[in-house]
Amino acid sequence: MTRRDLLKLGALAGAATMIPRALAQASAPAPKPKPVHVDALDGVARAAQPLNILILGGTGFTGPHQVRYALARGHKLTLFNRGRRPKEWPAEVEELTGDRETSDVKSLAGRTWDVCIDNPTSVPHWVRDVGRVLQGRVKQYVFISTLSAYADTATAGMTEDAPLAKYTGPDVMQETRATLLANLALYGPLKAACEQEAEKWFPGLTTVIRPTLIVGPGDDTDRFTYWPVRIARGGEVLAPPPEDPVQLIDARDLAEWTIRLCEQRAFGAFNGVGPAAELSTAALLHGVRAAVGGDARFTFTTAEFLARQRVQAWSDLPVWVPGQGETLGFHRVSGRKSVASGLTYRPLAVTAADTLAYWKALPEDRRAQPKAGLRPEREAEVLRAWHARPAG
Repeated sequence: MTRRDLLKLGALAGAATMIPRALAQASAPAPKPKPVHVDALDGVARAAQPLNILILGGTGFTGPHQVRYALARGHKLTLFNRGRRPKEWPAEVEELTGDRETSDVKSLAGRTWDVCIDNPTSVPHWVRDVGRVLQGRVKQYVFISTLSAYADTATAGMTEDAPLAKYTGPDVMQETRATLLANLALYGPLKAACEQEAEKWFPGLTTVIRPTLIVGPGDDTDRFTYWPVRIARGGEVLAPPPEDPVQLIDARDLAEWTIRLCEQRAFGAFNGVGPAAELSTAALLHGVRAAVGGDARFTFTTAEFLARQRVQAWSDLPVWVPGQGETLGFHRVSGRKSVASGLTYRPLAVTAADTLAYWKALPEDRRAQPKAGLRPEREAEVLRAWHARPAG
């Protein structure tokens, strides 16, 4: 797998959760809220200094977790989206509407907030438009970026000062989500350009978070979800090389840490990666099995074999990418700075069990159409090929 392939798969997965939702909001009533596992937040301590927080895109994957945690910490919240979802939020959450794709951000004009958290942006003109109305009106701008913003993933231990991808097209401000979908290799460069645009409008007040694969209840891409669901089904499970590393972050850990960074007024870039210690593919799968139960038996294969069978990393066997070559460093990114700033992690067992519970609560027709992972018949075909390969 090349870096270009990985960027395409990552961008496609991200775009798949954003664009259809945005189009639906523009033409249909607010959808029925998705079932999302709710943690008990009664014991969360109130923040020493309540903040007035604006969240752009607070209704997606990580947004609802941000909202709930921020409310538990005693903060005041305003959400900006294309459509209202009055049944999804308690009365104390203010909702503003607009359309960033058409530069309609007038509902933000003339207002002030302590913090603005920008969750869904993947094209720079969205940052520019918000910057024009919020410059001088927020004390901190938090941009949720991606590890794909880095120029390459071939080096292990990459820190936040590693080189970023460069946009080489004709005009970065003319790029839209439609042009991104047409050329998914733009995903990393456009995210990097968004970071630079944020610093232009909010110099010295910008916080950039570059997450790895975001997982857990509420994930609509089914990438990590494939493993708890497949392992719970039991039987022989096709698995990637056992020694390759894996990094992921529970959406709730990411969301809660983001709010704490706001409370600290922590500026600069942070890698949103986890867990704290390196996790191998084998440890991941065995950990999921311990959490969900069942009699799953893992058949670990090799990257070379999977390539010959046209089994795609990241999509057919989600979460995993080869731990060598152009993706050697993709799952070996340094998270030391983030841990020092207060990033904490739920146990893998909690993430796995809650993800499976979330999946089981989805409608049957949705569960019949998983968006990632191998179909049972295709998995069985590849397993037969593995067992029939020549000895040695």
